[in-house]
Amino acid sequence: MAKVYPQTPSSPSQSPSSSPYVSSKQEFFTIWMKSLVYNSHGCTAYNSSGEIVYRVDNYDTKCSSQVYLMDIRGKVLFAIQRKKLPVFGCWDGYKWDFSKKQRWFRVTRKRQTIHVDLGVGEGGYKIVKTGGKLGFKIINTDQDGALVAEFKPKQTASGIDLGNDVFTLTVEPDVDQSLIMAIIMVLGLIHRQL
Repeated sequence: MAKVYPQTPSSPSQSPSSSPYVSSKQEFFTIWMKSLVYNSHGCTAYNSSGEIVYRVDNYDTKCSSQVYLMDIRGKVLFAIQRKKLPVFGCWDGYKWDFSKKQRWFRVTRKRQTIHVDLGVGEGGYKIVKTGGKLGFKIINTDQDGALVAEFKPKQTASGIDLGNDVFTLTVEPDVDQSLIMAIIMVLGLIHRQL
């Protein structure tokens, strides 16, 4: 049976003072837009070693107005909530903390443009479509369009697509991988895959 996770070797090299979700090296993930829970909607993310690192289990209905990004132990990292009032679409991402509800980012969609606002004085990202229905790049709007992450359909070494629910995510060094995964979840909601 073929492996679903990336063939590119990568080891988690982190400085002791940094977050466990930030690496000093480029990291590769395989995103499977399926839940591991039977009769549930969601997504599972594997690192380059084939280990599950993130998951989303949406027990309610597909395209729910609220989903939770968790690590492998079930610890909620982000709560993503769709706002109903804006006409074109708006999703808020909350860093999970039981003591307070603190918005960490906001994704807005106006026609074909998707922006990620990281808060006052924190800058933001822009989502750029890269061919195909679900391929895109996340670029930093504050650093002259520096690439932050790339999301594209996964292919075998011989170039065969693994389906419309298996993707490769490449996250650049010194970027919060959990934040990028939360943004990917919003895009999954936009494209009705979660």
